[in-house]
Amino acid sequence: MDIHLHPIGYVHNGVQTPRPDGWAAIGSRIELLAEYAPGLLALDGFSHVTVVCWLHLVPPDLRTVTQDPVAPGRPPAGTFATRSQRRPNPLGVSVVHLVKVAGATVTVRGLDAIDGTPVLDLRPYLPPFDAPANARMPRWVW
Repeated sequence: MDIHLHPIGYVHNGVQTPRPDGWAAIGSRIELLAEYAPGLLALDGFSHVTVVCWLHLVPPDLRTVTQDPVAPGRPPAGTFATRSQRRPNPLGVSVVHLVKVAGATVTVRGLDAIDGTPVLDLRPYLPPFDAPANARMPRWVW
């Protein structure tokens, strides 16, 4: 089965190299291609959006399943137990603060994507659906 994805826009923020953290204060503009701008109608009523990106700089040799230490002193964890960009399909999924929507531009804060990253989708963040009340995670995450 072939899967074909096409960017709806691109991230612009001046960050040139990937980094593991320090994204919380970064402001980004997501410039949509003109044909997708009508899809932004009413998005400005939300405080947060989910952004799905293609992490285009992840080299093919890192698009794999691994079992690596998450951080020094922590137990090894498989790819699917981490938020690492080292994945078979390098998709970035982030919930970010929506600052404003103007024309075909969506301004957000906290998006962990570098300048030029292709954006595949935008979705409103809906707490009743996106934040299950009884979610849990293992101690080693913190």
